[in-house]
Amino acid sequence: MQLWVGLGNPGAQYAMHRHNVGFMAVDAIAEVQAFGSVRKQFQGWTQEGRIGEERLLLLKPATFMNDSGRSIGEALRYHKLDIDDLTIFHDELDLEPGKVRVRRGGGAAGHNGIRSAIQHVGDAFRRVRIGIGHPGHKDRVTGHVLGNYAKAEIEPLSDLLGAIAAEAAWLAVGDDARFMNDVALRTQE
Repeated sequence: MQLWVGLGNPGAQYAMHRHNVGFMAVDAIAEVQAFGSVRKQFQGWTQEGRIGEERLLLLKPATFMNDSGRSIGEALRYHKLDIDDLTIFHDELDLEPGKVRVRRGGGAAGHNGIRSAIQHVGDAFRRVRIGIGHPGHKDRVTGHVLGNYAKAEIEPLSDLLGAIAAEAAWLAVGDDARFMNDVALRTQE
């Protein structure tokens, strides 16, 4: 089994924030890949399913971003999973909107959800970094990250989330390079 976590903040008022793109990604995967119904567990919401031969548990922590590591750690321990079985989907300021990069390990780069995960489970997990772009000046970062996607961004966002969900099989089998390549091909204009 693999644990795939989408980072975000719970509540309707946060639903379209750029910071919630991790939630959006796992929701898209659950829908496209026909995962089971949502269950409340591990201080969050989970859905189980399969992609090919791989069994997956999707988790959206309900602990708010800054404390999401508690939920992630609880799910890993309950299922006796290793850090290699963990993938976290999250927003990334240092990537242009519409870009996706996958890497394993590293620091938090100022992301409080990643910082919390590192504190609770270590840093060797796989990250699917979803670009939201930088607003240009550090004083505008909080408003940008915690702001809603603009109307003009909705269609490209929808295309990106659809591509992530459609190509998720490559992530499931560990072919990160193919996943990134195929997502990029699907989202080219």
